[in-house]
Amino acid sequence: MFETVQQLLRARMYDDTPAVACGEQTWTWREHLAEAAAEASVLVGLADSTRPLHVGALLGNSPAMLRSMAAAALGGYVLCGINTIRRGAGLLADIRRADCQLLLVDPDHRSLLSRLDLAGVTVLDVTSRRYLDAVAAAPPLVPHREVGPEDTLMMIFTSGTSGDPKAVRFAHVAAILCGASLIGQFDITASDVCYLSMPLFHSNGVAAGWAVAIGSGATMVPARFSPSRFLTDIRRHNVTYMNYVGKPLALVLATPERPDDTDNTLRVAFGNEATDRDIAEFARRFDCRVVDSFGSSEFAVIVTREDGTPSGSIGKGYPGVAVYHAETVTECAPAVFDANGTLANFDEAVGELVNTQGGGAFSGYYNDPTATNERMRHGMYWSGDLAYRDIDGWIYLAGRTADWLRVDGENLAAAPIERILERMAPVNQVAVYGVPTCWSGTP
Repeated sequence: MFETVQQLLRARMYDDTPAVACGEQTWTWREHLAEAAAEASVLVGLADSTRPLHVGALLGNSPAMLRSMAAAALGGYVLCGINTIRRGAGLLADIRRADCQLLLVDPDHRSLLSRLDLAGVTVLDVTSRRYLDAVAAAPPLVPHREVGPEDTLMMIFTSGTSGDPKAVRFAHVAAILCGASLIGQFDITASDVCYLSMPLFHSNGVAAGWAVAIGSGATMVPARFSPSRFLTDIRRHNVTYMNYVGKPLALVLATPERPDDTDNTLRVAFGNEATDRDIAEFARRFDCRVVDSFGSSEFAVIVTREDGTPSGSIGKGYPGVAVYHAETVTECAPAVFDANGTLANFDEAVGELVNTQGGGAFSGYYNDPTATNERMRHGMYWSGDLAYRDIDGWIYLAGRTADWLRVDGENLAAAPIERILERMAPVNQVAVYGVPTCWSGTP
């Protein structure tokens, strides 16, 4: 097995099988990686050697983004995936926090940079004639460095559901191992076609999509997720594998069902956070296998479903995964359910999902020691996810630590309430949140 993505992609540089398909255009691995090596040569040549060689990518899911990811691996520098939905001061803070000295942008996102103080950052429009000419005339690549397994391949920002987004360092070896795990689980080969519609600045898009494709030599189809265009894309490109995070399955299922929905090539959908109902219905409607898992953006807590996973559970955790009370730093009691399936010991059973063995692949947030220390307490990794676990080890999510609700003196969490509401047939998506009550003193 390769130890770095740099090694892996070098081994594919003379492969003439399809690597990227977008619209009417297709690139072989030889063509795709030749372009990536040329881009890396240009960026290494432009970089200030006295600063970290961090290249920001404010790009959509496109051949340009895939090229920039491969270029970083081949060039031995760090690509920083910039969240394209960030705006203003938040966007600038992300670029600054990641120490980007170069920033790749496309016309769809160039306007986001207007009026931002980007002093010290060289902005490069990847579609401009000047940039394209430089890449076309680039000398042979001399990598910035030969990387090791633990060296950072990408900076991937957290979603920011609890506080400002934080830059997670995603190592070369993490990409190799994530890809190999899913390739083996789903028998992915070079003849497969991977639909990459989840943002490639997000951990799911990188670890569950891109890493699978580069590891297997499969064809990559970059796309912006669209429920109405989903099945057309699958059929057009003969897609066999897709990854998702959050609500994509629910959004697709909200489109009108057609008698020929099963007439497609999709074999596997792998992702996180789908409901039991959506998993079953998506598998039925599109005649494919759906496997849902759970993992933090930091890759420190991993929970996987297996045969026999009860309804509502996300599965069982890897060794070291447990549920702890944050205040007492003690393991929570196993969940007890009454005859109706209701959690009967909420306060004793619900706590924070942790990795008692440490941070796993998590090596800390870049340029954010305070946030790193908050995650790594008492020698354990604290995910910020609320959960409970039954006597057999099955784990159930209960929301985020920011989702605690206090009602009439009782602690509640959002996720269990959402799961109950999702059982109602007309309901497609649910969000439960606390609303302060105003008490005037008059009944």
